Amino acid sequence: MDGIHLLGEWYGCPADLPEMLRADALRARCIEAVEAAGLTIVGDRFHQFDPQGVTGAVILAESHLAVHTWPEKGSVTIDVYVCNFTTDNTGKAETLFRELEKSLKPARTHFQAIHRGGADG
Repeated sequence: MDGIHLLGEWYGCPADLPEMLRADALRARCIEAVEAAGLTIVGDRFHQFDPQGVTGAVILAESHLAVHTWPEKGSVTIDVYVCNFTTDNTGKAETLFRELEKSLKPARTHFQAIHRGGADG
């Protein structure tokens, strides 16, 4: 299916940010960012690790957002994938990605954009 898959590895994120430490805070910020980007939430699941760190996913009608924090390392991985079946959602995916990057404040980043599909099935 045609779409855009945005992958990020963020380093040097402040370890004391609530979004790095607490599932409820990361979930709230992800939901807010998804809605601000104009994407459609169909479900979500976030898990708090002990003693720290969070993993979470927001399932979208357009596909998904997945995010994982490692406060002890100041790092985050993020995965945003959207289909472009009936409309081009690339700009929405980029907005979502940038909004979360601003919130988690990495000092260094590694970014990949993978264009999926395009072949006649």
